[in-house]
Amino acid sequence: MALDMDKLNVFVGQFVGDLGAAVHSGMVVIGEKLGLYKALAEGPLNSAELAAKTRTDERYVREWLSSQAAGGYVTYNEQTRKFSLSEEQAFTLANEDSPAYLPGAFQLALGSLAAVPRITEAFRSGAGMGWNEHDEDVFHGCEKFFRPSYAANLIGSWIPSLQGVQAKLEAGARVADVGCGKGASTVLMAKAFPKSQFFGFDYHDKSIEGARATAAKEGLEVRLNFGVAKAKAFPGKDYDLVTVFDCLHDMGDPVGAATHVRNSLSKDGTWMIVEPFAHDELKDNLNPVGRVYYSFSTLLCTPCSRSQEVALCLGAQSGEKRIREVVTAAGFSRFRRASETPFNIVYEARP
Repeated sequence: MALDMDKLNVFVGQFVGDLGAAVHSGMVVIGEKLGLYKALAEGPLNSAELAAKTRTDERYVREWLSSQAAGGYVTYNEQTRKFSLSEEQAFTLANEDSPAYLPGAFQLALGSLAAVPRITEAFRSGAGMGWNEHDEDVFHGCEKFFRPSYAANLIGSWIPSLQGVQAKLEAGARVADVGCGKGASTVLMAKAFPKSQFFGFDYHDKSIEGARATAAKEGLEVRLNFGVAKAKAFPGKDYDLVTVFDCLHDMGDPVGAATHVRNSLSKDGTWMIVEPFAHDELKDNLNPVGRVYYSFSTLLCTPCSRSQEVALCLGAQSGEKRIREVVTAAGFSRFRRASETPFNIVYEARP
């Protein structure tokens, strides 16, 4: 069989880009942790100036800056020999309040990749790996990765897309945020709706510790309570709203969890399900976003589900049809797509 050299060269070029991106993820995490991006956002600096400003070693900083300039994450001026961030680069790399803040995604990726040896063995054995068993960068990176999108969309568009929910929250409602992790979504809702009571639940005790610390820092302890509980067993009844953010597909028994959600809702309650954006057919998910989600799903989501009872393993690209099947199997009579972004779909389920 004769090789098509043009096609080979294109594929090798793709490989070079991918390899650069893989090692570049470490560079982004270093830059975020050491405050290098934030310092550059204040104005152009050479390597010595940046090192002095951030109390770091100039030689390491010089090499880091070169990698960042080569990757297009930092702007280099060959006349002044200084480095800076454009408005767009600063918006995504130095502004933690930005809806497009990126470093958390790379921290999540590095933390996920630490599990590669164990996941490789799981391919042979079929064993699972619980969320709680991953490197701590997974928990911190996940919160940083999802929080900007939640901050940009949850209060402004996702909740208003649900029928009658915003009015209930403004008047005073009971809300359970299931699989809340470190509480980014729960805190956002509690701050936005001061008359409502919020309860966050997650089976990972370390994440709940972080969520409680954030609630205390924000002065929300009176209206916001966090507890360790599984999705099939979280306490409380007559919730006006139950939410699950980017975690239904991680559950071993999502139908069982959905059934428990239904039983915990008030008669006119609402379940808001936020899931990664996905089409129903594989062919329609073969794109850059699908690549990200399938890869994370291989390292995180599928092993997490496999580690639990039932082990349904929906995966991060299950699509609307599969989510509908889970919801209706739990006894919900109404289900619809309420909103979407390029990265998420918001579903509304009612008893």
